[in-house]
Amino acid sequence: MVTTQGIPREIIQDLFHYFMTVGWPQLFATFAGFFFGFDVLFGFIYHLVPGCIANLNPPGLAGAFFFSVETFATVGYGDMHPQTLYGHVVAMIEIFIGLMSLALMTGIMFARFSRPRARFMFSRNAVVRPLDGKLTLIIRAANQRQNVVQDATAQLRMLRNEVTSEGFEIRRVIDLHLLRSQHPVFALGWTIMHVIDEMSPLRFETAETLRLADATLILSLSGTDENTGQVLMARTEYQSDDIRWNSSFHDILEDTDDGSLHIDYGKFHDIVPFELLTRTSDLQAEMRDIAAADGAADGAAVDVAVRRPE
Repeated sequence: MVTTQGIPREIIQDLFHYFMTVGWPQLFATFAGFFFGFDVLFGFIYHLVPGCIANLNPPGLAGAFFFSVETFATVGYGDMHPQTLYGHVVAMIEIFIGLMSLALMTGIMFARFSRPRARFMFSRNAVVRPLDGKLTLIIRAANQRQNVVQDATAQLRMLRNEVTSEGFEIRRVIDLHLLRSQHPVFALGWTIMHVIDEMSPLRFETAETLRLADATLILSLSGTDENTGQVLMARTEYQSDDIRWNSSFHDILEDTDDGSLHIDYGKFHDIVPFELLTRTSDLQAEMRDIAAADGAADGAAVDVAVRRPE
């Protein structure tokens, strides 16, 4: 957990970001508070000059408040209306501010509803297992909407603490090269793999060294939604304790008797020890499954991500 200080939080100067990131209950509470406070303010202004509003009902400040509500919303029931120059001027100012406020609220609501949201699912853990004779770091990803995300791109980075030769402690960001960092049609699943070879920053790492370095893996995934044309982005993080060594993901793909493919996402996060896997299945068959990068299911491309054993 990280806490910060020394930077003032200027909400008034960054209202759009606040409204786009705050939760829905806080947003509606903010709008309701502004609406009530605004109407109370102008109701009090009307109340300062008695008689400026005709047919004020109920009399007094309560009637002025309800007239302010009607004026702000441009309802105009017709019973209460300004009857002096003072009342008309104040009503004009309130209507102008009310129209601008309603336009801004409408824009914020539209921006929040239209903001692209990626429904990408990532495995709870990353696994490290031998693959094609080399240790490989593997992470599962899936498209929960199961629509086409074009030209999906994945980037994997590691953050870890290091000490320079001068004894200076730094938090270094290290790029981890992916076996395949792009996917032309990300519709169902994607197995994201980093080969731990002689060029890999992880070649000398173990579970213990990663824990001592407070290492964190950050996976970023983005792509273009084919239906809306919007760019979708999502990311996930894995601490050192989230990496399972000498383990593999459970198979979630089955061939049915009628020749179709059945994908069980209920097993998406399941992990089995690699030793058990090699005793109960043919490793060469698994390699063929992983090499089958794009199978077809009813005409839709299916990524190797969902093929056994990953």
